[in-house]
Formats: sequence, C-alpha cells, structure tokens
Amino acid sequence: MSTGRYVVLGLAPARSQWFEAVSQWANSASLAAEFVKCVSVEEVRARLASGRLHSGLLVDASVPALDRDLVRAAGDAATPVIVVHDGRYAGPSWADLGAAAELPADFNRDQLLDVLSLHCRPVDAGDRLPPALADAPAPLWLADMVTVCGPGGTGASTVAIAIAQGMASDARNSGRVLLADLARHADQAMLHDATDLGPGVQELVEAHRLGEVDPAEIRSMTFEVPRRGYQLLLGLRQPEAWSALRARAIDSAISGLRRSFRVVIADVEGDFEGESEGGSSEVEERNHLARAAALRSAVVVAVGAPGMKGVYSLARLVRSLTACGVQPERILPAVNRAPRNPRARAELSRAFASLTESPAGQTMCAPVPLLERKLEDCIRDGAPLPTALVDPIHRAVVAVSEKLADSAPAHPGLVRIPPGSLGRWAEGSEFETGNA
Repeated sequence: MSTGRYVVLGLAPARSQWFEAVSQWANSASLAAEFVKCVSVEEVRARLASGRLHSGLLVDASVPALDRDLVRAAGDAATPVIVVHDGRYAGPSWADLGAAAELPADFNRDQLLDVLSLHCRPVDAGDRLPPALADAPAPLWLADMVTVCGPGGTGASTVAIAIAQGMASDARNSGRVLLADLARHADQAMLHDATDLGPGVQELVEAHRLGEVDPAEIRSMTFEVPRRGYQLLLGLRQPEAWSALRARAIDSAISGLRRSFRVVIADVEGDFEGESEGGSSEVEERNHLARAAALRSAVVVAVGAPGMKGVYSLARLVRSLTACGVQPERILPAVNRAPRNPRARAELSRAFASLTESPAGQTMCAPVPLLERKLEDCIRDGAPLPTALVDPIHRAVVAVSEKLADSAPAHPGLVRIPPGSLGRWAEGSEFETGNA
C-alpha cells in the first residue's frame, strides 16, 4: 500500500473560496495532500517543468490562461488537470480540451478526495516522473497541405497564389482550396486588396484555445476569391501579434483548417530557426507558425531568385528547412523570375546542386524555373495569374505529392478479429487466452 500523499498544484483568482478551503484541509491534515498555491500561470509552468512529480493541477475555470496549451503542458508532466467551475461556463467541454475531471465551485473534502483517488496518484519519496500522457488521437482525415516560403523579395507570396489557383482549377477540389497567410509580415491582404481587416489568423487561433471549432465556422472566417477559385485566410494585422498566439492553439488551428478544406496552401515566413538551432525558446515561439506549417505539409516549396545571391539564399533556406525537420524529398525548390536562356538555367541548377549536396553525395532536385513577368496588372485587378506561371509550379507540386504518396507504405486497413481470439473473461474467474 502506498504511503505517499497527493501533491496538488492550485491556480485560481485571489480570494477564491475553494482555494482557501483546500489550503485549510491540507494544513490541518484532514486531507492527505500537499497543496501548492500558485499565483500565476508562469509559476505553474515553472513547477511543471521542474521535474518534480505532481499528482494533479486544480484550476479555476475563470482563469484566462486556462486553455489547451496549459492542459498540454500539464499532460507532458503527467499531471492531470481538474477544472473547478461554478456552472456558468458555456464554452466547449473541458473533457474535450483534455481535462481529467471537473468539480463544482462549492465542492467538499470528500468530493475532492474522490476525484484525486480516481484520476491522480499519490507521490512517494522514491517516485520518478512517469512518461508523458499520450497525445489525443489524430483525426481520421486531414487535407493535403503545401507550404510556400522564401527570402524577402523573391515573390513567394505570388507563387503561393499561383499554386492555390492551380489547385482550385482541379474540379475534384470543388471550391475547397484555402490560401492561408501564416507569415509574420502578412502580405496577402495587400495582394488581394482586402480592405476588411478581419477575421483572420488571430481570430482562428484564439477560437482554438479552448476546444475544437466546427468546420463551417472555420470557413466563415475566410474570404472568397471568385476569379481565382479559392478561399483566403487573412494573416496577422501586425508582425508583433505573434506573441499573442499559443503554440498548441496554432497546432490545433492548422488541424482545423485541414479538416475544413480539401487543400491548404500556407504562405509563411522564410525563417525556421528553433531552440535547438539558436538556443532561444522565444525565437522558436516567434517562428512557430512557419515551423508548424512546414512540418505538417506534404510539399514545402522553397522560392528563390536568380543570380549568385539568389541561389545562395535558396540553398541556405533549404538547409534551414532540413534542420527544422522537413525531409529533403518533401522540399521543392523553385526559382522565380528565372532566365529564359536554357544554358543560364542549367548553370543555375548546377550551382544549386553544388551548394546543397550532402556528405553522402545526395543532392536536391533541380529548381523549377518560374517565369514571373508583368504580374502587376493581374495582382492589382484581382485577375487570374497567367498559365505560364501557374501550370509549371502546380504540376511540380502535384508530381512531388503523388510520388511521395506512391512510395508511402500501404495502410493495412481494418483487420477482422475472430470472436474469442482475444481470450475471454467471466466474473469470478481468471482471464483465459484464446486459441486463435
């Protein structure tokens, strides 16, 4: 029998009645628990990351910081979250958010003890931190995603428009193609002459802080671009607004987009530096939009410019993507405003190959040449982009995607389990293994 006691973290507004009651029960030894009162969510996160084992986390539902990021942080530390509420909350279910249990605001000692004994474990002196709780199961279906990135001035945003227009021309997508502006310096609103400043990425991520969002509601946050056939999700209003976006909410928002559309084209910043590369967690949080989109994409289009500096910057971007965790076979390099001379293109491809050759001798595929010429009128008038730009990059993206799909191992699918093959169990008897 365990001789340990519960170690419970608590987070609530000042003067919460249940907060004081739990503290009194713990101090008077009427509850076999150590109650650690936290004054801020930052203190909670610091204690969760300290390596000490905690039995659970009691959080008041009125705390603004209670969202999927906090629940996930507690889950990573194997600390179940118990939400205390007064019944007035009308949002998504806390269980859907990942909370282990709920308690009314006027709970008594016995109710708390029942919840702790059911969902939490006492902490013994020799206990070690157990493995993190398992992630929520992935949805059954998610749309294909293509991320487009490039150094400033290469026309990556225009290439993203071209890919979205090409995908929308496929009748199988039937108007379910989304161009999502996930860049910190969002330019798609300007390129589409979007005078309406909302809703956009900020509203989408905020809606996913406390639960899943219905696909119809997600689609209502986008704008139709009828002459090109796709939907548009506006980006950040100011580059500094990234600091208000939580990482887990961003991940959930991207999954929500992929549940709501058949194809998602993400226009992101060409900066993928993370904590492992630069040692700064703040830099990784700043770049989380770009990193999350790239890691979830079937194809990542890296756009560069011609010339010595352009090819060098493109090779550096490709190396940054592979360092981030994107497989080289998923990266599709492209050179915008490529020269028309075949000899100049061949020289450009050789230079790129020499810059991206790995120690094992593997090289990236040759960049796709794109002839972007005189697009100012098309962008200004909202007209479809010329096929000379759309078709080459669209065909290349589809070819890479199909190649990867063909090389992926086939899913075994559903397997019929014969009755009795898993054994049988009856009340009052030991479990017996089946013969099948």
